Amino acid sequence: MKEKVRVAVNGYGVIGKRVADAVRLQDDMELAGVCDVVSDWRIKVALQRGYPVYAFDSPAQEKMEQAGIEVRGTLAGILKACDVVVDCTPKKVAAQNIDKYKAAGLKFIVQGGEKHETTGHSFSAENNYDTALGRESTRVVSCNTTSIIRTLTALKKAGLLQKARGTLLRRATDPWESHLNGIMNTLVPEPEIPSHQGPDAQSVDPDLDVITAAVKVPETLSHLHYWNVQLTKEASKEEVLQAFSNSTRIAMINYANGLSANNTVKELMLGLDRPYGDMYEVALWQDMLKVVGNELFYAYLVDNQAIVIPETIDAIRALTRLEENAQASIQKTNAVLGVRQGALI
Repeated sequence: MKEKVRVAVNGYGVIGKRVADAVRLQDDMELAGVCDVVSDWRIKVALQRGYPVYAFDSPAQEKMEQAGIEVRGTLAGILKACDVVVDCTPKKVAAQNIDKYKAAGLKFIVQGGEKHETTGHSFSAENNYDTALGRESTRVVSCNTTSIIRTLTALKKAGLLQKARGTLLRRATDPWESHLNGIMNTLVPEPEIPSHQGPDAQSVDPDLDVITAAVKVPETLSHLHYWNVQLTKEASKEEVLQAFSNSTRIAMINYANGLSANNTVKELMLGLDRPYGDMYEVALWQDMLKVVGNELFYAYLVDNQAIVIPETIDAIRALTRLEENAQASIQKTNAVLGVRQGALI
């Protein structure tokens, strides 16, 4: 059996804490520790979970120690204790850390807030796992882009996808900081069409004919997508649903089952005992889906805090060659995290 891969998480925020928890659950990975700059309740949770805590630099370490936090050292120390770094720091910060990872001879993963050019490779497990095998680095694309790649790849693999046009209703901010920023009583369209998600999806699969438009809305729980897809042929609803069901990370929900809004789906996740009420799947409304000739219309929800977590775990396996086979890694990750295929309930 291969030795466990030692994983460091730099940035213990919305994504970082979830990545750390997920790494801790894997039997082929070991959490080397988490690193951050904060000294408040957020990093104290990591300490209570028994995670080795590191400060980003000496000033951050001093503040942590003053707050009574046991600190193992700084970023330089955690880089000596790991094989791969998952950088979950805020947008544009990760790009400033890359030289440190390279100097330490480490593999690294950044999140979707960074540009594709940061690593030269953008990752989605069901689409291009094989191209990430053994690479020095990759970028796990954003929550919305991950959902686009999952759904359109499912249609493409079934030979049904010609072109896709989507409208995204985006949450204004993360739930935990909605008291600090966000929007109230208004909608804010992104200034350009296409919005960035379409071109971002093409960084994973350049062959996708996809255009997106996006609007920020005054809520925090999830994103809502509406899609109009031109199919390669006339198809039945059953044929389309089968294509989506073949994806390992798309799950069906039904409006008629009481799951008529994002808050009800969030409540379902809490009822299923998901940590933080997280939903790793794309939740696609089965009874709302319509096929008219060769046109497909559908809608789904994206958990902006959770959907990239299983992708990140698979990216770790791909970079370190813990698992050469994409489906084997996906199945293992899904089983450990409790990802559901087919129907959510």
